Amino acid sequence: MSGQRTGVLELAVLGLLHETPMHGYELRKRLNALLGAFRAFGYGSLYPCLKDLTARGLIAEDADVALDAAKPLAGRRSKIVYRLTAEGKEYLQDLLAQSGPASWEDDGFGVRFAFFGLTRADVRMRILEGRRSRLEERVEAFRAGLARTRERVDSYTLELQRHGLESVEREVRWLNELIDSERQAGPGTVGQSGEHTQGDTAATAGQWPGADSPSEK
Repeated sequence: MSGQRTGVLELAVLGLLHETPMHGYELRKRLNALLGAFRAFGYGSLYPCLKDLTARGLIAEDADVALDAAKPLAGRRSKIVYRLTAEGKEYLQDLLAQSGPASWEDDGFGVRFAFFGLTRADVRMRILEGRRSRLEERVEAFRAGLARTRERVDSYTLELQRHGLESVEREVRWLNELIDSERQAGPGTVGQSGEHTQGDTAATAGQWPGADSPSEK
């Protein structure tokens, strides 16, 4: 797993645990819903990530006391509950304050958007504008590619290229609406309109336009 994707997984784990402590299985399900659309998550990467975050003091492991009390006197292992530590909360805020290119590229943008409810307004705006700029470049590349290959490819390849262009253009329009909404809302510390919770955003992040669009990196 690349360093950038490792960072995406780390941010997703810390962001989800900011909402509530979770068992590893529950965390795995939530991560699949959050990261699945961005193809940035392999299950084999989760537990090494949890081990690393624990060693760094950013998360802690607790036994599920309620589960232990309900179990018969058999030799089954206790379920571990992962929770965010004070150091982890501080580190998460540092991550959410970053707004460089990694936060608006394909692997990072969806996860950053999922936690916009925890992100400062000025950082949200930089990420949205960076993402829009990146996709506008991609639109131009798609158009140039279509112009070069129109006479040399079959109709199916041409339709695939057109689909890619339309998907990116749709996301650009969506970003324009988000940016306009952010500007109208003015400075603040919560996500758009403040009506959704961080958990709601994370649950629906995979629905952003272009999540399934072809990439051109």
